Amino acid sequence: MTTTSALPRTALHITAMAVPLAGWTLHTTVLRRRLVQARRDPLTGTWRREAFTERAQRLLERHPDELVLVLADADHFKQLNDNHGHAAGDIALASIGARLTEWAGPHGVVGRLGGDEFAALARIEPRHQALRLDHLAHLATRPVAYEDGSVLPLTVSLGAATPAAIGSSDLPTLMRAADAAMYEGKHTGTVVQARPDHTRTPSINGRQQGRPGTAARTTTQP
Repeated sequence: MTTTSALPRTALHITAMAVPLAGWTLHTTVLRRRLVQARRDPLTGTWRREAFTERAQRLLERHPDELVLVLADADHFKQLNDNHGHAAGDIALASIGARLTEWAGPHGVVGRLGGDEFAALARIEPRHQALRLDHLAHLATRPVAYEDGSVLPLTVSLGAATPAAIGSSDLPTLMRAADAAMYEGKHTGTVVQARPDHTRTPSINGRQQGRPGTAARTTTQP
């Protein structure tokens, strides 16, 4: 009798313990999801700069010989906003993020660095890299559907850097080289591949010195 009557009490005790545990598990899951969302750009779904940097560095540590870093910058973005409105600008940015994400694939990482600038790191075997970069150039020039069946005149400048081409797997060095290559080929509609000399281009936070927005990040020496 004692054993039989103890069973319901034991089950009740386990259930009572399980209820707050289940609640804490749900809370932890929701909190983790919110933290991940906070590290993503809400407009494009790509990672913010800090989160992108963390993931890109891990990829470089694991697969330095199979990676291609691309920097992308929308051409004439201010003009697009002025002529078509900010809603059109948002659609254009979301399209760039989606196309880079498609190109980078499930094993790559894409980030919005700020404004109309993006970075993508894709894991690609060296023998396929040139072909994949050509494919990216085609993706970037596709028309962007807009309201009433119209299309937005969007083009994207692209610069690519690989550890093999520039002789370094350091992420800031790769970003500097890719940014300089992109700036060199601005408005050409092609992907410019970085050379070793691109790593010596003066830069601020990975962007070529003198580009719009870089002056605000400099510090004045006393």
